[in-house]
Amino acid sequence: MKYFLGIDVGSSKTHALIVDETGACIGFGKAWGGNHQDVGYDGLENALKESFEQARTTAGVSVNQISGAGFGIAGYDFPSDRESHLQTIATLGLSCPVEVVNDGVNGLLAGATDGCGVNVTAGSSNNCRGRNKNGKEGRIVGNGPTFGEFGGGIEIALKALHMVNHAWIKRIPPTTLTKILLNATGAKDEMDLMEGLSNEQYHLFPFIAVDVIQAARDGDTAACEVIQWAGEELGWLAVSVARQIEMNGEEVEIIQSGSVFDAGEIITTPMRDIVLKHCPKAKIIHLNCPPVVGAVLLGMEQINFNGYPVREQIIQTAKKIIN
Repeated sequence: MKYFLGIDVGSSKTHALIVDETGACIGFGKAWGGNHQDVGYDGLENALKESFEQARTTAGVSVNQISGAGFGIAGYDFPSDRESHLQTIATLGLSCPVEVVNDGVNGLLAGATDGCGVNVTAGSSNNCRGRNKNGKEGRIVGNGPTFGEFGGGIEIALKALHMVNHAWIKRIPPTTLTKILLNATGAKDEMDLMEGLSNEQYHLFPFIAVDVIQAARDGDTAACEVIQWAGEELGWLAVSVARQIEMNGEEVEIIQSGSVFDAGEIITTPMRDIVLKHCPKAKIIHLNCPPVVGAVLLGMEQINFNGYPVREQIIQTAKKIIN
């Protein structure tokens, strides 16, 4: 019996999953976030070890029984990051082939029928990765507003701030977003908010997006504009990567992964409109399983084991074991 390991490392949490060759999930472990940009490589190592040991113990397998392992890691953004990440992964003591990719690839491998297409991730921030049948890959930078990439929680919060400022300076009418940001930061009023943010006494966080989305549902004009904008920006990420992998004219699968998409049609509709305008044959799919499933499939690829015939079994058993 062959056993495969997948570890999905995010900025807020880490999931490890061990699956046998039939697609049965037999071991699961979890830990804190392991993005080296936040916690350093020591923090990444600790998250990997903690989650892996939990998964290995519950599975009842030894390190040497793992046949292939896949790692999708937040913060693994550029080729120059590869050696440091591989060295950190090596501390697990695995003797099998391994591969490391950006965690945005996990959603693609987990959600696409055959691992080909485009995955758009919208959680704390945003990312987008793609791959076609010939192995050609596409990507965005994945570092948010600095590079004009928007649609995740922190970008929604920043756009809401723009609206609050515009209301304060009388460019637009008053908005309930003002109260949301005052409550979130503890600022006394708009002047205090602007001064505190300018002097880094106050900070915006991705969770503010939840209240912005609710305000849009409640009909606040400025909030609706923010969420419409975020959906369109996520659509543009998908279109851009589909063009890179030359699938914009094909029946490309566009996977939506991440907590922002839990908002539903209020954000998925504007995204869909942009995607279908430029990729008219696209099929948009909401990821229905934990992204760590994609890391397992990546591990299977390392020994040329085709995991897609058992992907549904992995998904169903993963849902039962992951809590």
